[in-house]
Amino acid sequence: MRKLTNDEILARRLKKQAISEADRNPIYGFLDNIRSLYNVGSIFRTSDGAMIRGLYLTGYTPRPPRPEIAKTALGSTETIPWEFYRDPLEALADAKGKGVRICILEQTTASRPYYSLTRADFPLCLIVGNELTGITPSLVAAADLAVEIPMFGTKHSLNAAVAYGIAVFDLIRIWKNGG
Repeated sequence: MRKLTNDEILARRLKKQAISEADRNPIYGFLDNIRSLYNVGSIFRTSDGAMIRGLYLTGYTPRPPRPEIAKTALGSTETIPWEFYRDPLEALADAKGKGVRICILEQTTASRPYYSLTRADFPLCLIVGNELTGITPSLVAAADLAVEIPMFGTKHSLNAAVAYGIAVFDLIRIWKNGG
């Protein structure tokens, strides 16, 4: 075994000019009042790596172009379709109009582990909320599903971008494996 060179890695990647024709995984990301520009950039980069269908940026979530977003997004703001909605309920209506199930990543009375979803739950829109206050109550009320990441230590949550990354990549695994 040896580490791949950057050229070998790039040869395996989808070319930027082919991205608009690519078959994307049936997931949308939804950022509800995310405050950190670095979290937004990281979520863009994760979304590109997961090849999801697109992102909804809502409320006061910062949006490109911003140098702080670009620093962590590393060009993925140009490869992931995204839309901004000041009103998150308008974005929710758009997502529902695409026939996707609304899935919040939040601890609720009805949440279950994120890895318990099945292929029948797709396509879906995964909502992540504000780093301090979580998902807006009106979005919680409108959700079809609630999932959470089980926590085993003293902290009850993870960084928004980290939680999104854990969930979205396992959702891709579930989709690809027919789970």
